[in-house]
Amino acid sequence: MSRRDALSQWTCTVSMRFPDLSRPQAAVLAMISFAMVFTQSAGRTTQAAFLAALLGHKEAALDQRLGEWVKEAPRKRGAPHRQQLDVTTCFAPLLRWVLALWPAAEHRLVLVLDATLLGDRLTVLAISLVYRGCAIPIAWKVLPANRKGAWQPHWCTLLDGLAGVIPGDWMVLVMADRGLYARWLYERIGQYGWHPFLRITRQGRFCCAGTGYWRPVGTVVPAAGTGWAGAVVCFKHPEARLHCSLLARWEVGQEEPWLVLTDLPPDVAEIAWYGLRTWIEAGFKDIKRGGWHWEQTKMHIPARVERLWLAIAVATLWVVSVGGEAEATGPVSGLEELPPTHSARRLRKRRTQARLLSCFRRGVVTILAGALNGVVRGVGWFWPEAWPRTVDRAAVTLTELAPEPAPVSQAPQQRGRPPKALSASQPAPVQAA
Repeated sequence: MSRRDALSQWTCTVSMRFPDLSRPQAAVLAMISFAMVFTQSAGRTTQAAFLAALLGHKEAALDQRLGEWVKEAPRKRGAPHRQQLDVTTCFAPLLRWVLALWPAAEHRLVLVLDATLLGDRLTVLAISLVYRGCAIPIAWKVLPANRKGAWQPHWCTLLDGLAGVIPGDWMVLVMADRGLYARWLYERIGQYGWHPFLRITRQGRFCCAGTGYWRPVGTVVPAAGTGWAGAVVCFKHPEARLHCSLLARWEVGQEEPWLVLTDLPPDVAEIAWYGLRTWIEAGFKDIKRGGWHWEQTKMHIPARVERLWLAIAVATLWVVSVGGEAEATGPVSGLEELPPTHSARRLRKRRTQARLLSCFRRGVVTILAGALNGVVRGVGWFWPEAWPRTVDRAAVTLTELAPEPAPVSQAPQQRGRPPKALSASQPAPVQAA
């Protein structure tokens, strides 16, 4: 495949997946994402130098063309007849692109909300689809850093832009860390038919469904190696009160427990699923120092950064899909076909890491190696892993909440004392008659 054919094929792919983009817009988006993969740089100067050497064009002309991608229409050459890109119109097509490559029999996926900083200049609110230890940005909003202002309107706009894209019969978990928890977010997620899976802090109180005894949330798992799950009413204040399931787990070695609220029944939801949230942090690393080196950008205008992030998302989708497919179909995933006594099975059990090479990095090297062999690999199919389950359940003691105290008239000595979470191996205290 010639150098022009490879880029032309990629341009056709990008144009097909973003039908609302004009031909010039799709062509520049394809050039930026193509150059980003082969240079592993989000820098315009580096990309222009690569494309000039690849296509035999003038570097200055390419640099100017790539630069116009992020500029506002009034500042572009030839304005006002040039169209200005509204990046929000690309979020739904980006998600549809992923779903088009998703297995037909797999109707589950996980979206994660989180924020990342670029020094003291920018804050990016991102919704990413997590996959095989990586994360693909699906929707985002860039804001100036260290400025007061509510994030709620931005999160609502981002979520609204994705509503209706995922089929209604799919199971979609939407996760966020405790710093983003809010009742409005929990309820908003449920309005789309998705399932919130939000971590909370140890502050506040809850009561088990059907009771009126409020207990501190922090006492539900009193020590490492304990866990609990149940239907509860969480938060005593009427404006924050929520009927939900509370999942709690304190792993040995962790400084603090996981306390997760969801609308799924406690016997259906699995606290181990929350571990998928950390994959968005790996995704931020891939965007920055671990992949595209976006942290080196000198950009400071949020609207321009938002347009650059579209190219980052497209490039990330490309390499993660290729790397994930290579991992899923390569020899490392063929243990099931080996005899039970094969040494590879024993070696795999001794591994302490889930994977030695991330799907992001594997995708990059697969595409580069293919190009050296004369074939530029297009996007791959997605091969999602099974969602995690609690490992070594025998090592987790399910805590028993202390019984509700008797009325004050019968047990005045209980007044004001916080309830204690007891191990299942410990007998419950006998209340005074």
